[in-house]
Amino acid sequence: MKKSDLAGVTVATVLPFDETGAIDWASYERLIDYCGRSPAIAAIFVNGHAGEATSLSVEERSEVIRRTRALIGKDKPLMAGVIPHGVEDAVAQARSAQADGADCYVVFPPAALGGGAAATDAPLAYFEAVTSRVDIPASVFQFSLASGFGYSTSVLAQLAALPKIVAVKEGSNTMLAYEENLRALRNGAPDVAMLPSNYDWFLAQLAVGADGLLSGLASLTPDWLGDLWNASQSLDLTAMRAANDRLHPIVRTIYGAQPVVDMHSRIKVALQEIGIIANARPRLPLVPVRPEVDKAVRDAVRASGLKA
Repeated sequence: MKKSDLAGVTVATVLPFDETGAIDWASYERLIDYCGRSPAIAAIFVNGHAGEATSLSVEERSEVIRRTRALIGKDKPLMAGVIPHGVEDAVAQARSAQADGADCYVVFPPAALGGGAAATDAPLAYFEAVTSRVDIPASVFQFSLASGFGYSTSVLAQLAALPKIVAVKEGSNTMLAYEENLRALRNGAPDVAMLPSNYDWFLAQLAVGADGLLSGLASLTPDWLGDLWNASQSLDLTAMRAANDRLHPIVRTIYGAQPVVDMHSRIKVALQEIGIIANARPRLPLVPVRPEVDKAVRDAVRASGLKA
């Protein structure tokens, strides 16, 4: 897997559950058919935040990867989240992902690197220890800087320069940090894909430069995000603005309400509204969105004209 394989939109898939909390595989198959096979989608990312991976068992995470691989075929790149506590846990998750059919694993920062530790020498030592023991390429999951888990530009550049790093899922959530990180990667790791993932900044980030997009929103609007990406590649600002205008009402309804942690549950509400999934409930520790937010999401989807 290489940088050019990610040129386009990578969908971070949500994971539907039924009323009992079990994975609804029939709804998941419809979801992959809807978004995963869209011409706009360059790659699939499973077992991330959108897929509620922290609520899944080891066996469920493996089954998500295996089923997704079977649904999308062998040619479309498949990325899988690794949400570890330490080095051994990360290596075990990454090796399991490889065995299950993933082409790349996306490394979330471990809890021990919170509270500012992500700005120390620890991340480089950690990534070196993990990537040296796993065969397939890795991607760095860059968190929001405000969370305390985001890496500084200098640290991110060091991570990107490691031999097996193929991409950065860029979620710093500020344009200043994004542009600084992009320039650092262009200078020090030009073969690593920069994949912005904060929707509020997509128009600006694409204007500055990107190698693709990665978003849970692509579970809901794969073709519309594809239009935004394609317009950016044509350097067509008018078309970029038009694509952004079409997306904006849904985006603000999904991402604008508090708490932000419910964003993927709101995407599920929208997917249920258009008939892709049967049930919008998340799995604990997340809870269903409030009734007024549910209504606002459904109203926005209907007004947008989005269809399955």
